Amino acid sequence: MTGRAGGRAERMERTRHDGTREPMTSTTTITEGDADLRASACSWEELVTTALLGTERRPAAGTAERLLDTAAALTVRRRAGLVPAAAGGRPGAAPPDGRPAVPAAARRRLALLLADRSAPAHAGGRRGTAPDLGELLPQWLAMANERGLRPPAELIPALLDAARARTDLRPQALAFAGPYGLWLARFNSEWRFALRGAAGGAALPGPGDTEAVRLLWDEGLFAERVALLGAVRAHDPEAGRALLAGTWTTERAEDRLMFLDSLRGGLSPADEPFLEAALADRSRTVRATAAELLSALPGSALAGRMARRAASCVSLDRTGGGAAISVEAPHECDADMQRDGIVPRPPAGRGERSWWLGQLVECAPLGGWPGRLGGRTAIEIVALPVADDWGAELHAAWCRAAARQGNAEWSRALLGAPSAPPGEGAGTGSLAERAKLLSVLPPDERADWVARFISAHGLSEAFQLLGGCVVPWAGALGRAVVDALEIARDAGSYPWSFSGVMGLAERCLDPAESPRLEALTATPPEEEGASPGAGGYWAEAFQRLVATLSLRAAMRDELAAHPGSSPCP
Repeated sequence: MTGRAGGRAERMERTRHDGTREPMTSTTTITEGDADLRASACSWEELVTTALLGTERRPAAGTAERLLDTAAALTVRRRAGLVPAAAGGRPGAAPPDGRPAVPAAARRRLALLLADRSAPAHAGGRRGTAPDLGELLPQWLAMANERGLRPPAELIPALLDAARARTDLRPQALAFAGPYGLWLARFNSEWRFALRGAAGGAALPGPGDTEAVRLLWDEGLFAERVALLGAVRAHDPEAGRALLAGTWTTERAEDRLMFLDSLRGGLSPADEPFLEAALADRSRTVRATAAELLSALPGSALAGRMARRAASCVSLDRTGGGAAISVEAPHECDADMQRDGIVPRPPAGRGERSWWLGQLVECAPLGGWPGRLGGRTAIEIVALPVADDWGAELHAAWCRAAARQGNAEWSRALLGAPSAPPGEGAGTGSLAERAKLLSVLPPDERADWVARFISAHGLSEAFQLLGGCVVPWAGALGRAVVDALEIARDAGSYPWSFSGVMGLAERCLDPAESPRLEALTATPPEEEGASPGAGGYWAEAFQRLVATLSLRAAMRDELAAHPGSSPCP
């Protein structure tokens, strides 16, 4: 065949159906001119389309043999016609990372976690006894970041791939990858997410570098500006607010909303004038967010306005045999209320007046209610009966206010005693509201409350509450969870109902609890009335829990070893 690459004629052969080979005839010999002709008449894309559809449907391409001959010619032409691109400049060196290296054993463990060589699930969806390595990766990264360790350079690509596939890993993975990861992400479009928190793949300018900060703020991409505002705000809240105020009127509505939301960090009374001005924004969502932030400042003018409106709706009623709370919901949502962030149209299924009342009460400072309701404490106020079935609406609004304002006193009052049945004696029976209230309490108090709740009510309603507790779980909380799991097993409960709690225990239980679990790894005798096969499932679940706790303890020891060494056995 004559080609541009070789410059000489060459005879081509064809393989018959019986396996013998024969030279092509003169009609099928492909010369340089034939190749040019066929290349011009039939592009590679057209050739592929014809091959998929068949020559019978596209007779212009000729016979099937001619199609294959043309494909051979075009293949050679495509390969021989490639012209090497001009060599680009060598990339600059990665910025230095001064953190100590990950110890050798921990490096090997990270490689296994990134490979995710978990054992396959058993038939029927049972997970077996092997730990889930994918669920342990976030914990490994968290411990490595706590120790300020540097990643192995050869594992950064796999780390970035894992972060691309799992958004929950990204904060920890990018913090661990450090400057090496950002440098490497510039060369792969699939890792572009890593650059969203950095300027052009490099670290953000220092908050004190006024000129560089202003340049990036004026010319950077939106994601870069969001990251920059957060960094400046964390360093100097006033400087961050001034940066935003300088371009506020020229920003798009959706950008103003995102920028405004970044003010939550370090929110203080000094932000009130800016937020008060944002109440007049042309965007309803921006106005609502500004009002929410202002209501989190109990001393703000908006909080005072909301307090006066709420006080006109909620009062103490002494006309009956004892004190009670009387509620008169608003009859209209006027323009001033809407300017202060009250949404006039309720969602489907909600009445207008109860919708307006809830918004007013949740924005009113909680510190004003004792004076309005006879000098009572939060616990005493929550215990008061509420007339005309307004109690659920009023307490739900107080729950939102306590979470927004971070008021621990009101959170305790609305939570009530953990031993009390839900809906009896407490300000709220909603698990979602209880979880929000618990987030306000100190970690130790939060864990103690959930432990006592589990001891009184079991695990059936505790999953959402457990998710808000600090990891690893405190001793009392861990023991309460293990005891409740044992009780559920001994009672012959349907085991798959507790798979969510068991998964949480694998991630959150303190490895020190492992010895208490050894006795639960044996398969118990199947009691009459128990779910078929439940004993085997429980045994597998406890075996997997013990194995996972042992692996977490090993990860901790490996990361604590001296860099470049393995922990002592």
